[in-house]
Amino acid sequence: MSKPRRIMPLPLGGEQGLPYSRGLMARTLMASGVPPHAAYPIAQRVGDDLADLGRDTVDLDRLETIAVESLGEEKGHDAVRRLRRYQQLRELELPILILIGGATGTGKSTVATEVAYRFGITRVTSTDFIRETMRAFFSRGFMPSVHRSSFEAGDVYPDADEPLEFGFLQQARNVLVGVHASMERAVHEGWSMVLEGVHLVPGMVEPVVGDAVVVSCVLTIEDEDEHALHFFQREDGSERPMSKYLSRFEEIRGIQRLLVERAEREGVPVIENEDADSAAAAVADLVLDAAERIGGRV
Repeated sequence: MSKPRRIMPLPLGGEQGLPYSRGLMARTLMASGVPPHAAYPIAQRVGDDLADLGRDTVDLDRLETIAVESLGEEKGHDAVRRLRRYQQLRELELPILILIGGATGTGKSTVATEVAYRFGITRVTSTDFIRETMRAFFSRGFMPSVHRSSFEAGDVYPDADEPLEFGFLQQARNVLVGVHASMERAVHEGWSMVLEGVHLVPGMVEPVVGDAVVVSCVLTIEDEDEHALHFFQREDGSERPMSKYLSRFEEIRGIQRLLVERAEREGVPVIENEDADSAAAAVADLVLDAAERIGGRV
């Protein structure tokens, strides 16, 4: 039985033009690196332009003119250049697997959701979800590390030379069994998926078998104060510290250092998460770069 082909639900077409939908056009522009606050006005202007012309498709040359007028010469041309690269990605008709690693509190879930939206990917999951599932099947005595948070896993192995590193990596090895199974299933079924989590340790994630656009990165927040701010949540109009995380902040920072060191050693991109839009744009660039490399080999 042949593997299902993946069709991206975004408004890109051939040389005849792009079928227009305001929401989908805006999402495509965002996937091409245009910030949300600019993507929707451009999409609206495209719609108004098409209405005046009595058409329902826009060609890339006209879109480029509108982008240049809206964003300026450099940014407008760059946006359409990225859009053409995005077309290459669509034409590959391959599932996309985006792996976003990073320590607790680095904004992985927010960036993962934003990246999924930009690429029209409906499957977003976390390694913590996989860990929680494993906890239901494996007892604390049989697999103790999965019953602790990543930054608490070292508590299970107090006699190890480096308890935090040993416990965390042991937990990651266990969780990555489920991660690999999820990735293999996605490729087999032709699904695209964004997977985020602290357990996506560079050098430990097994490659998938099959054709897919696979991208990995690690998010980081270098500034300690900025990182700590991520552990405050707004409840009832007030900001309250997440004491569980702040009390183990040094362990969390230790895991971040470990992940960054391994990423640099393995050649996995490290993205400073200054804000979700910029980080999501950086991840999107990695996807487009990967598609361009694959397209060059086809």
